[in-house]
Amino acid sequence: MIQFNIPPVTGNEQQYVLKTLQSTKMSGDGFYGRMCQEWFEDALSTSKTLLTPSCTAALEMAALLIDIQPGDEVIMPSYTFVSTANAFALRGAKIVFVDIRPDTMNIDENLIEAAITSKTKAIVPVHYAGVGCEMDVIMEIADRHNLVVVEDAAQGMMSQYKGKPLGSIGHLGAFSFHETKNYTSGGEGGLLIVNDKRFSERAEIIREKGTNRSQFIRGQVDKYTWVDIGSSYLPSEFQAAFLWGQLEKAEEINANRLNTWGKYSEAFKNLEEQGLVDLPVVPKYCDHNAHMFYLKLKSIEERTDFIEHLKAKDISSVFHYIPLHSSPAGKKYSCFFGQDIYTTRESERLVRLPMFYGMSEEIVGKVIDGVVGYFK
Repeated sequence: MIQFNIPPVTGNEQQYVLKTLQSTKMSGDGFYGRMCQEWFEDALSTSKTLLTPSCTAALEMAALLIDIQPGDEVIMPSYTFVSTANAFALRGAKIVFVDIRPDTMNIDENLIEAAITSKTKAIVPVHYAGVGCEMDVIMEIADRHNLVVVEDAAQGMMSQYKGKPLGSIGHLGAFSFHETKNYTSGGEGGLLIVNDKRFSERAEIIREKGTNRSQFIRGQVDKYTWVDIGSSYLPSEFQAAFLWGQLEKAEEINANRLNTWGKYSEAFKNLEEQGLVDLPVVPKYCDHNAHMFYLKLKSIEERTDFIEHLKAKDISSVFHYIPLHSSPAGKKYSCFFGQDIYTTRESERLVRLPMFYGMSEEIVGKVIDGVVGYFK
């Protein structure tokens, strides 16, 4: 069976993890933790980055940093992973969903402003498939209404919007290093990106269980104590060591995935011209990272048949999110502003093909043959 995903391994991860095992520092913010954070601060040109145990943890930290209170409202797309909503719902926020664009599957920037009320606290754009949302418009709206923008760039590492790295445009951002992402820190992991310096100091405190431990270690304070609310958002040094092995080969991983993505796109162009499928749309001002390659079929019934066809050919393919507003928890903690014109319809058409670092030409060819064979 051709797997849908195989976690990336570049070759150096094992030795770095072993060095950590043999060291006296296994908790977070050791040698590899600092190396990773410095790499991201340089690559993103941002004031501070903090490794976290997951992207979920990074988003939860963002909710704490912007002081989400019960009754606050947070605007986001319904077509996203549950963590995007959970992070803010945990603080008592009401989640306000708006429709997506049918081309990129990202939040429709033209629907955000109408959903803003006196209770709105933040906008959370989600960069689906590593393709940037319309961030210029979103930031302008946020500025006019004095709102915070938290970029859910879980799938967006190495992607850019108008030359700016995803995650570095909003006030805060978050990456994921889960094993299904382009880069992993050993199965789980995340990064909080702090672009607004007013959040920098408190981000460290929240991450260290509400203590000033980081300031104490740097000699900035003479006592290590509890100063704010927080939690344990510090990943182990093992996670950082594994991630460092990936960051050393970040460009190589990116180029390899883009090459596979390009082969898929070229092979299926004729199917799109015949009106049989829709291919992913990448706006000309966006540089994506080939996080996923998907096709959109005519209906959920055709998609189900298509997945079964590929399964019979020993090829794994999967659909993606069930819109959150239609879920049991979504009905309790959220509302959908306006009409659901595209969110449900487009989600039911989408199917993802195998995509991972190091896919051989043989495997890519078999997937292409399987897809083309369905329409024959």
